[in-house]
Amino acid sequence: MRIFDTDVQKLKYEILREVARHAYEDRLIDCYTDIPVAMAPGPKATMRCCVYKERAIAVERVKLAMGGNKDNPNTIEVIGIACDECPVSTYQVTDVCRGCLAHHCAAACPRGAISFDENQKAHIDPDKCVECGKCAEACPYGAIANRKRPCERACKVKAISEGENHVAHIDNDKCIQCGACVYQCPFGAISQKSFILDAIQMLRESEATKAFNVYAVVAPSIASQFRYAKLGQVVTALKRLGFYNVVEAALGADIVAYAEARELAEKGFLTSSCCPAFVSYIHKQFPKMVDKISHNPSPMVAISKYIKETDPEAKVVFIGPCTAKKAEAQKEEAKPWVDCVLTFDELQALIDSRDFDVSELEESDLDNASYYGRIFARSGGLSDAVVQALKEQNIDFTVKPAVCDGIEQCRMALLKASRGALPENFIEGMACVGGCIGGAGCLTHGAKDKSEVDKYGMEAFEKTIADALKVL
Repeated sequence: MRIFDTDVQKLKYEILREVARHAYEDRLIDCYTDIPVAMAPGPKATMRCCVYKERAIAVERVKLAMGGNKDNPNTIEVIGIACDECPVSTYQVTDVCRGCLAHHCAAACPRGAISFDENQKAHIDPDKCVECGKCAEACPYGAIANRKRPCERACKVKAISEGENHVAHIDNDKCIQCGACVYQCPFGAISQKSFILDAIQMLRESEATKAFNVYAVVAPSIASQFRYAKLGQVVTALKRLGFYNVVEAALGADIVAYAEARELAEKGFLTSSCCPAFVSYIHKQFPKMVDKISHNPSPMVAISKYIKETDPEAKVVFIGPCTAKKAEAQKEEAKPWVDCVLTFDELQALIDSRDFDVSELEESDLDNASYYGRIFARSGGLSDAVVQALKEQNIDFTVKPAVCDGIEQCRMALLKASRGALPENFIEGMACVGGCIGGAGCLTHGAKDKSEVDKYGMEAFEKTIADALKVL
């Protein structure tokens, strides 16, 4: 069964798996020689112009798998040597241009960037073009194409531009670390740093010293992943890796829903605080709205805090689909509670580095949270949970949610709210389309159907949020 959408994902996974395997075998020193050779065997390159470039890129991927550039605070990095295949981003006139007399394109251009040759064929001056796209919209033949790079097209906050030697450049002051560019780059030139070695170190030290327990906190979007096995088998796999216990982040979502409902009723207007990329977007693009962000922690932080207050020596590894969670874990409010963040593709690499088949394992229970905590994984789930939390707490307040599915919808809602023109009183912001099930760290990005998450939630439908919180 095919686990990954693309060969680029598979390649990154293979390097992560081998780095993890080398770590378990105490052979990390060999990573820079063993793994690049394994990634580019034989005399011919598999993806590039020559085997030498293929191996050089593999070495850079190994570095990212081992934590990346420590001086760069961003968890998303560009592999410069791999980023050289895309055309310069701009609008271009194609050979479909008929040289018509109307010249709608020139009339639509606000900068006078379009001229015509002796055959009346249009040409765009790149020095004048501001890439507004009005010419492309106006052309009746569709002869003007947007040749924007996939990474630039994917980045809805305009944090990516063309840097030196045509290599993609990420502006850390704009980047919200959502990882959309990571998945969309066809050459895998943009990737996330991995902290898989930190997780392995904790697991091995825990096993050797018995001085502390390592807990796995799994995001509810796990229900749409690992389709080759049952969820209970994945839980068993985590325990086999050395995790002392597996806890649902959805239980943290239950905690947050109860508290966020009270805060909303008290203040009358809030934006959610669960998606770290959305919160980062507010700080960077709408600083005057920062005071409207819920003061509650994210579900990841809430449940990790509970674990460590219950077991003070514990270590917590969060596992989910989100690259921005890696950045959130570095913040002062999260550092004391979350020790490491892995994405689902990294978990797959970690499991496979130990050479056991998840689909052959027995099942273990994962039964911490309510239906409402579990549906946080998809767009609209948080709003549903807040409505339920108000009801359970007998709070008389009517929620009018603006459910924002993707950063573009977030932008529109925040723009209206900042101008006092938003009719809703609660902004549920999800940077990824579909919610967490559309996160960059998913195994497959075709699994955005919320039905899998709702089905998972229904397994706990008899629980109210209050029932779930009774275990705390």
